[in-house]
Amino acid sequence: MDGNSGMSEVTESDALRTLHRVFGYDAFRGEQEAIIDHVVAGGDAVVLMPTGGGKSLCYQIPALVRPGTGIVVSPLIALMQDQVDALRALGVRAGFINSTQDFDERRVMEAEFLAGELDVLYLAPERLRLDATLDLLSRGKISVFAIDEAHCVAQWGHDFRPDYLTLSVLGQRWPDVPRIALTATATHATHREITERLGMPDAKHFVASFDRPNIQYRIVPKAEPKKQLLAFLKEEHAGDAGIVYCLSRNSVEKTAEFLCRNGIEAVPYHAGLDGGTRAAHQSRFLREEGLVVCATIAFGMGIDKPDVRFVAHLDLPKSVEGYYQETGRAGRDGLPSTAWMAYGLQDVVQQRKMIQGSEGDEAFRRRAASHLDSMLALCETAQCRRAQLLTYFGQEATAQSCGNCDTCLTPPETWDGTVAAQKVLSAVVRLQRERGQKFGAGQIIDILLGKKTAKVIQFDHDQLSVFGIGEELAEAEWRGVIRQLLAQGLLAVEGEYGTLVLTETSGSVLGREREVRLRKEPKRVPAARAARGERKAKSAAAVADLPQEAVPLFEALRAWRGAQAKEQGVPAYVIFHDATLREIAALRPTSVADLAGISGVGEKKRATYGEGVVGVVAEFAGGGAPEGGAAGDSAAGPAAAARAAEPQLSDDVEPDWGDEMEPDWTS
Repeated sequence: MDGNSGMSEVTESDALRTLHRVFGYDAFRGEQEAIIDHVVAGGDAVVLMPTGGGKSLCYQIPALVRPGTGIVVSPLIALMQDQVDALRALGVRAGFINSTQDFDERRVMEAEFLAGELDVLYLAPERLRLDATLDLLSRGKISVFAIDEAHCVAQWGHDFRPDYLTLSVLGQRWPDVPRIALTATATHATHREITERLGMPDAKHFVASFDRPNIQYRIVPKAEPKKQLLAFLKEEHAGDAGIVYCLSRNSVEKTAEFLCRNGIEAVPYHAGLDGGTRAAHQSRFLREEGLVVCATIAFGMGIDKPDVRFVAHLDLPKSVEGYYQETGRAGRDGLPSTAWMAYGLQDVVQQRKMIQGSEGDEAFRRRAASHLDSMLALCETAQCRRAQLLTYFGQEATAQSCGNCDTCLTPPETWDGTVAAQKVLSAVVRLQRERGQKFGAGQIIDILLGKKTAKVIQFDHDQLSVFGIGEELAEAEWRGVIRQLLAQGLLAVEGEYGTLVLTETSGSVLGREREVRLRKEPKRVPAARAARGERKAKSAAAVADLPQEAVPLFEALRAWRGAQAKEQGVPAYVIFHDATLREIAALRPTSVADLAGISGVGEKKRATYGEGVVGVVAEFAGGGAPEGGAAGDSAAGPAAAARAAEPQLSDDVEPDWGDEMEPDWTS
């Protein structure tokens, strides 16, 4: 690129000109300009910016305006090709070196780097442990080191990668090359660990807002999770691309099968699948529109797909950081999206059991329990969920109500649950002290409700003084009480079978020294309907700038984009983002020159796709529609018909807790 001139010629306008010429944007967003200016001037930076906030520009532009090649350290070998394709579509000379290449392919990349013919080169952290790689880099000219997904360096983090611990060598061997470490999520503790382990004591820290106002956060009581998920997808996200996270591989497989049987195109993704299948499913997700991926946490880091309209969790995440990172994969294009989770008593019991049974030391278990407590607090809060998320990351919410989470849209009621809590704790006490027994939540609830089940009769539990004292609440309500007592630390889970035991704080409740406030269990149907209505209103407001008459042209442009992407073998967003197509549909440019003012259309894309875009617009102006287009469809098109259809439910709707519950990692 022409930015590889001497540093004396680099000015602030170089960055702005590169932004406009290469990327097609007129202005930087938020902290981008300050970060880029600092790195271009040679300073180190640690950047915390939410997914979709524009982190990549913070190292791509310095790589283009500083002399040499920008080295990007990324843990995502499977995605490097797509990242390189996206840059090459912009006219950036990009490449990668990793284990997927044969010897000759690597030699070509190495030669291009040494000849100064690359603007950006991607490497995996594992490769930087090799002396041959360090020797190669020492023989070339490096403009900047970018360490992406920098939270992987944190040993208490949710995506720890040991190879990141060796990256401090970059500052030692190339002290004059600026380094920029980037992550989408980090607490203050993780932030400090990133700085220390990467050896960046003098780095300037940039912390962008963690707020993602376009994402609606919703947590619903878990009843029949797959059935609930299907209704959510059919009614709100028919035809949309999205991710469904499950805790176990078994659950991933069964959920994908269930969705396919009920008319939703879905594929599984977990570390138990062979590498070829994982790569194929990931490639389909990136390249096809409307595909759903059911996955463990092995999937998602670095996924640069802007039009993911929802992220759903069928099981409770282990930490707020993990939850935020995963939900942040929705709505990267800024359009309305949903973070939906089904959450219930079994989630709390299962997570507590997993922590107790983990192979980590006591410090690890304490840290894991602390992470889980924060996640439970988010699930059980009666206040704004967005405000609680921001507070977790050390950011003060600008308002008490965000207007776009379930607790703001349908504020939950709270009630004095002290007596109910005392009844539960008394049942646990009676079993343990009078009978020397411990049981799980199901048996406790049967005793309180006075149910003479086979198990109750077998153990003579109908003779306990607490038998039948809880008939004022329904079974689902008692499950909610026990779930919230576990979340508040007033009950604990013990042993392989998840039996309930008292904690140090239980006595204060039994002794009437502490009041217990609980959330009322919502009536699921009305609450869901209310949330859906609010979401639709927000979606309509978000696209109000697109005139109704422009929608058919927008759909035709998407069809044209899809054909181009298929022909070139790249994801559709590499051609243009939806936001760019919306602007084109609204403005209806009549010449290639007219595209110069449209956001996301840089010089290279204007030259490559300009005639095709103008041709689609011209065909509409003449009253026709391009072959394969959607001019004849209504604004909602097939999605409206899909939303109107009643879900055809399979019988397979039971909660799914598979045998494989281990953390699931893959590169």
